[in-house]
Amino acid sequence: MRHRSRSWVRRRLRSLAWLELFNVPLQAAVWFGVVGLPMTAANMVGFTMFAVLLVVGAGYWLAKLRQISGPGVSLPGAGVFAVTRVTVAPLLAVGVLALVGWVVAVPGAGSWPGLGFGLFAVLEYVNYFHVQLMYDTGEDVRYLRSHGLRRAHLARDLAVHRKSRQRGPETAFDPASIHR
Repeated sequence: MRHRSRSWVRRRLRSLAWLELFNVPLQAAVWFGVVGLPMTAANMVGFTMFAVLLVVGAGYWLAKLRQISGPGVSLPGAGVFAVTRVTVAPLLAVGVLALVGWVVAVPGAGSWPGLGFGLFAVLEYVNYFHVQLMYDTGEDVRYLRSHGLRRAHLARDLAVHRKSRQRGPETAFDPASIHR
């Protein structure tokens, strides 16, 4: 595994955060503007679920960027992310069940895309809070082939946060850990 400089890690985290945020209006414009999906309740609920997870992701990458600003800095807002992890899961479950109900009651363009957005939101939740699902670099793909799925970055940070609350402050941030 290559060692990445702090400046490279900062640029990468900043890019990840802004791309997540940029994707919210971009995806809305593409799906509801260009493609012309109807703005039904089902589609809007699904899209909102998807957008909320993108905002959570952006918040995490911005917090991670602040964390690497100094040695021994814990993840800013780790407690908020821990609460989000617990509260968002049942909301996603209820949302997906409601979307399935809409698909059954009124199948078509007014409901199927909403279900797709909702399912994508669930995948984003898993990607942030459980296991990494996005492998976008050659290094990531090699890791996936040789070791399988890796624990999500936020999941690892929340585990460190839990342990530090049990026994005291965590150790300094290692920039190379962004790739583990």
